[in-house]
Amino acid sequence: MSDLFSNLEEKSDLSIAGLHADWQDIVQDFLQAATGQSLQKFLQERRAANAIIYPPEPLKALSLTALQDVRIVILGQDPYHGAGQAEGLAFSVAQGVKIPPSLRNMFKERERDLGIPPAAHGSLMNWAAQGILLLNTTLTVEDGLPASHAKKGWEQLTDKIIEACAKKASPVAFLLWGGHAQAKQELIQKHNTDQRHLILKANHPSPLSALRPPEPFIGCGHFKAARQFIGDNTLFS
Repeated sequence: MSDLFSNLEEKSDLSIAGLHADWQDIVQDFLQAATGQSLQKFLQERRAANAIIYPPEPLKALSLTALQDVRIVILGQDPYHGAGQAEGLAFSVAQGVKIPPSLRNMFKERERDLGIPPAAHGSLMNWAAQGILLLNTTLTVEDGLPASHAKKGWEQLTDKIIEACAKKASPVAFLLWGGHAQAKQELIQKHNTDQRHLILKANHPSPLSALRPPEPFIGCGHFKAARQFIGDNTLFS
């Protein structure tokens, strides 16, 4: 590891040390590039101003799910902005934290689609272990300020992560819920000209949109469709 990268790690709290090896080059290249350095400077400045930033492990999704193991990608927007909620996985909250409305709707649709009762907690770490990459497109946020770290550079990294998944030779199911996630369809499709991947779209699971047209989340059937496509009836359990 270069001295430059070691210095970047010391300044930023962002480290590739705990990441699966097949993500490390992507993250290291980003952190060494101008956009990555700018993002780290921004984070350092916000911490110096006593901003409270979540989650404590922004790259946790990449430490739990290796690129070679990715079979399903679920895209979120930015982390939950309440104290103790975000744990570095899209839609997931730590055990003991009240389950947010969007995640409750996800469990509701899973029960309708697969017959699995809602979980007693909102942590999706077991999904991550099944090859389900739970990726927010922005990886940090400030307390009480949704989208406060949007367009600060994270999107360049997460686009590279999405692209790496789309480049996989093995089939991947991409579950795009809501307009923000669906904006990534073109990036995915660019590497899916042979249609080896499955792209499923529905409204966001938020109560504001879950039942609305044109593609209601409740009743979308994505959990069963993804299981059938991948050929694994244990997914999402």
